[in-house]
Amino acid sequence: MRLFVLAAVAEAISWLALLVGMAVKYGPPRNEIGVQIFGPVHGGLFLAYVGLVLLVARLGRWRWPIVGVALVCAVPPFATLGFERWARRRGLLAAGAVTGAGEPTGAERPLEDAARP
Repeated sequence: MRLFVLAAVAEAISWLALLVGMAVKYGPPRNEIGVQIFGPVHGGLFLAYVGLVLLVARLGRWRWPIVGVALVCAVPPFATLGFERWARRRGLLAAGAVTGAGEPTGAERPLEDAARP
């Protein structure tokens, strides 16, 4: 799940770099180098975030509305940070958490977890 958090933060930072590159491109300097560099970087991180959303959603058994919100949050700048915080507070990113199915997370089943070899 740390990889998901890293991807959410990296995607947001790449958004910032791309926005700065666009300001330089269309602003007084009129230089496209920022967009040429950070456009592909942001695109790759965007795809990595989307892939990790789908992977983490499957592993965590997220409901479809949550998956949809996570994917939509990849579009506006910095929304991945808000989703990551929201998901973490609700236990969606906890290791071994089962969410959306009404089952308790691993932290709520200490005896079952202790009995496993």
